Amino acid sequence: MHAFRDAVERGDFDALGDLLAQDVVFRSPVAFRPYEGRPLVTAILRGVGRVFEDFHYVDELAAEQRHALVFQTRVGDVSLHGCDFITVDDDGLISELTVMVRPLSAAHALAEAMGAQFPQIQTEAMESR
Repeated sequence: MHAFRDAVERGDFDALGDLLAQDVVFRSPVAFRPYEGRPLVTAILRGVGRVFEDFHYVDELAAEQRHALVFQTRVGDVSLHGCDFITVDDDGLISELTVMVRPLSAAHALAEAMGAQFPQIQTEAMESR
Protein backbone atom coordinates (compact mmCIF):
# COMPACT_ATOMS: atom_id res chain seq x y z
CA MET A 1 0.00 0.00 0.00
CA HIS A 2 2.93 2.29 0.50
CA ALA A 3 3.50 2.64 -3.24
CA PHE A 4 -0.18 3.56 -3.78
CA ARG A 5 -0.20 6.03 -0.92
CA ASP A 6 3.10 7.60 -2.00
CA ALA A 7 1.96 8.00 -5.62
CA VAL A 8 -1.34 9.60 -4.60
CA GLU A 9 0.29 11.96 -2.10
CA ARG A 10 2.86 13.00 -4.74
CA GLY A 11 0.08 13.54 -7.28
CA ASP A 12 1.67 10.94 -9.58
CA PHE A 13 -1.59 9.38 -10.75
CA ASP A 14 0.08 7.92 -13.85
CA ALA A 15 2.14 5.63 -11.59
CA LEU A 16 -1.02 4.10 -10.15
CA GLY A 17 -1.75 2.06 -13.28
CA ASP A 18 1.20 -0.22 -12.57
CA LEU A 19 -0.25 -1.01 -9.15
CA LEU A 20 -3.63 -2.16 -10.48
CA ALA A 21 -4.59 -5.68 -11.52
CA GLN A 22 -5.79 -5.97 -15.13
CA ASP A 23 -9.32 -6.80 -13.88
CA VAL A 24 -9.40 -4.24 -11.06
CA VAL A 25 -12.85 -3.16 -9.87
CA PHE A 26 -13.43 0.45 -8.77
CA ARG A 27 -16.50 1.40 -6.76
CA SER A 28 -17.10 5.12 -6.88
CA PRO A 29 -18.83 7.04 -4.11
CA VAL A 30 -21.00 8.75 -6.73
CA ALA A 31 -21.78 6.04 -9.29
CA PHE A 32 -24.19 3.13 -8.99
CA ARG A 33 -22.27 0.54 -11.01
CA PRO A 34 -18.61 -0.34 -10.51
CA TYR A 35 -15.99 0.43 -13.14
CA GLU A 36 -13.78 -2.42 -14.28
CA GLY A 37 -10.39 -2.80 -15.91
CA ARG A 38 -6.99 -1.18 -15.54
CA PRO A 39 -7.28 1.36 -18.42
CA LEU A 40 -10.59 2.82 -17.21
CA VAL A 41 -9.72 2.82 -13.51
CA THR A 42 -6.34 4.44 -14.21
CA ALA A 43 -8.07 7.17 -16.22
CA ILE A 44 -10.62 7.70 -13.43
CA LEU A 45 -7.82 8.07 -10.88
CA ARG A 46 -6.14 10.64 -13.11
CA GLY A 47 -9.45 12.52 -13.22
CA VAL A 48 -9.63 12.42 -9.43
CA GLY A 49 -6.14 13.90 -9.37
CA ARG A 50 -7.38 16.83 -11.44
CA VAL A 51 -10.39 17.38 -9.14
CA PHE A 52 -8.99 16.97 -5.63
CA GLU A 53 -7.11 19.88 -4.06
CA ASP A 54 -4.93 19.84 -0.92
CA PHE A 55 -5.22 16.05 -0.73
CA HIS A 56 -3.60 14.22 2.18
CA TYR A 57 -4.00 10.95 4.00
CA VAL A 58 -4.64 11.24 7.73
CA ASP A 59 -4.78 7.60 8.81
CA GLU A 60 -4.11 4.08 7.59
CA LEU A 61 -5.51 0.73 8.69
CA ALA A 62 -3.90 -2.44 7.37
CA ALA A 63 -4.55 -6.14 7.32
CA GLU A 64 -2.98 -8.85 5.18
CA GLN A 65 -4.76 -8.11 1.89
CA ARG A 66 -7.09 -5.27 2.89
CA HIS A 67 -6.25 -1.70 3.69
CA ALA A 68 -8.12 1.50 4.50
CA LEU A 69 -6.58 4.89 3.82
CA VAL A 70 -8.45 7.80 5.40
CA PHE A 71 -8.07 11.12 3.60
CA GLN A 72 -9.05 14.77 3.59
CA THR A 73 -9.22 17.00 0.54
CA ARG A 74 -11.24 19.72 -1.16
CA VAL A 75 -13.32 19.85 -4.30
CA GLY A 76 -13.46 23.55 -5.10
CA ASP A 77 -14.43 25.21 -1.83
CA VAL A 78 -16.08 22.09 -0.37
CA SER A 79 -14.13 20.10 2.24
CA LEU A 80 -14.31 16.36 1.84
CA HIS A 81 -13.42 13.53 4.19
CA GLY A 82 -13.16 10.02 2.80
CA CYS A 83 -11.65 6.57 2.82
CA ASP A 84 -10.05 4.36 0.18
CA PHE A 85 -10.81 0.69 0.88
CA ILE A 86 -8.25 -1.38 -1.00
CA THR A 87 -7.98 -5.12 -1.59
CA VAL A 88 -4.84 -6.61 -3.10
CA ASP A 89 -4.57 -9.94 -4.90
CA ASP A 90 -1.98 -12.66 -4.35
CA ASP A 91 0.45 -10.80 -6.65
CA GLY A 92 0.21 -7.66 -4.51
CA LEU A 93 -1.79 -5.76 -7.15
CA ILE A 94 -4.91 -3.80 -6.31
CA SER A 95 -7.92 -5.91 -7.26
CA GLU A 96 -10.60 -3.75 -5.65
CA LEU A 97 -10.77 -0.07 -4.77
CA THR A 98 -13.86 1.33 -3.06
CA VAL A 99 -14.04 5.00 -2.15
CA MET A 100 -16.48 6.50 0.33
CA VAL A 101 -16.84 10.21 1.07
CA ARG A 102 -18.72 12.51 3.38
CA PRO A 103 -20.59 14.82 3.88
CA LEU A 104 -23.37 14.66 1.32
CA SER A 105 -22.54 18.15 0.02
CA ALA A 106 -19.02 16.93 -0.74
CA ALA A 107 -20.36 13.86 -2.56
CA HIS A 108 -22.51 16.18 -4.70
CA ALA A 109 -19.52 18.44 -5.45
CA LEU A 110 -17.41 15.40 -6.33
CA ALA A 111 -20.12 13.98 -8.61
CA GLU A 112 -20.40 17.28 -10.46
CA ALA A 113 -16.64 17.73 -10.82
CA MET A 114 -16.05 14.13 -11.95
CA GLY A 115 -18.97 14.35 -14.36
CA ALA A 116 -17.16 17.22 -16.06
CA GLN A 117 -14.02 15.06 -16.25
CA PHE A 118 -15.71 12.02 -17.76
CA PRO A 119 -15.30 12.84 -21.48
CA GLN A 120 -11.54 13.15 -20.91
CA ILE A 121 -11.54 10.00 -18.76
CA GLN A 122 -13.24 8.00 -21.52
CA THR A 123 -10.76 9.28 -24.12
CA GLU A 124 -7.76 8.41 -21.92
CA ALA A 125 -9.14 4.94 -21.20
CA MET A 126 -9.68 4.21 -24.90
CA GLU A 127 -6.20 5.45 -25.83
CA SER A 128 -4.50 3.20 -23.28
CA ARG A 129 -6.17 -0.06 -24.35
